[in-house]
This record gives sequence, structure tokens and C-alpha cells, in this order.
Amino acid sequence: MARISAQERRESVVRAAIAEFALKGYYGTSTEAIAKRVGVTQPYLFRLFPGKKAIFVAALVRSMEDTRLAFERAADGAEGGEQTLRAMTDAYARLISARPETLLMQMQGYAVVVAAEAEGDDQTGELVRTGWMRLWETVHLSLGADVRETASFFACGMLGNTLTAIGLSSDRRETGA
Repeated sequence: MARISAQERRESVVRAAIAEFALKGYYGTSTEAIAKRVGVTQPYLFRLFPGKKAIFVAALVRSMEDTRLAFERAADGAEGGEQTLRAMTDAYARLISARPETLLMQMQGYAVVVAAEAEGDDQTGELVRTGWMRLWETVHLSLGADVRETASFFACGMLGNTLTAIGLSSDRRETGA
């Protein structure tokens, strides 16, 4: 059996953390659950990351970057505003359908900002705001720097995110029921 490098193991931890934090949030997720999901001990987990917050931050950064890259790749092959809009919308729908934990992790990140800042942690909020602005910038530039179109894209996306997070199926979304 081949040995897994620390970098590969770190990647496994980030993916496992996304899945755990997405469902249970920062406060409801234990490092024990993350270690168990990866198949390592907690002491090994803490050799890869200095603590739970560092794992959360890595998971949050990864989920936001995965989303940004999905938009960027979709826009690369598109020609023009409407085609770009459709390509990014479809790419995002595929991403959250295949890996809903990516979206749910981001939602957990948005939710934890207020609590973190109340505890004197401004780093998490800054990280979330920076990640969100990178998402905005990628979409905005891909859509020809049209503020209204970018805002509309995100408004519809956040509606879709909310419906997904509360468990409404796509059938119900399309009918408005």
C-alpha cells in the first residue's frame, strides 16, 4: 500500500472538514469527527493544522475557491454575455448538485462571521469578505463588468442557495410551490 504524503493527507482533511462543517457548522463539528472521517488520529490532524479554526478556515477557503474556479472555467469557453451567464449558471448548478457541501460550507462561513467578530476574531470575517469579493470580481468581469447583471446573477444565486439549504427540490423551485 502506497504511503500518502502530508500534502495529500492535508487535502483529505480539508475535504472531510468541508463535509463535516457543512452539515454541523463550526460549533457542532468536532475535530474527532473530522479525524475519523479521514481515518487519522486527532494528534496527526493537529500535526497538519494547528487547531480547529485553521481547519475551518482551510475548508472555507477551498469551498469558495472551488466555486470561483467553476465560474471562471465556465466563462472561459463562453462567447458573449448571455452565453457566459448561462454557462456560469449551469456550472454552478452542476457544482451544488454534485457537491452540495461546497455551498453549505460557504453558508456556514457566512453565518459564523458575526459570532467570530463578537469574540474578537476579525480574521474570519475578513477572509469571508475577501473570498466573496473574489467571487464577485470573477463573475463581474466575466459578465462584461455590468453591475446590474452581476447583482442579478448573485441575487438569483442566493435565492437558489437558500432554497437548496432549506431542502426545497428543484421541481418546487421551478413551479414556485
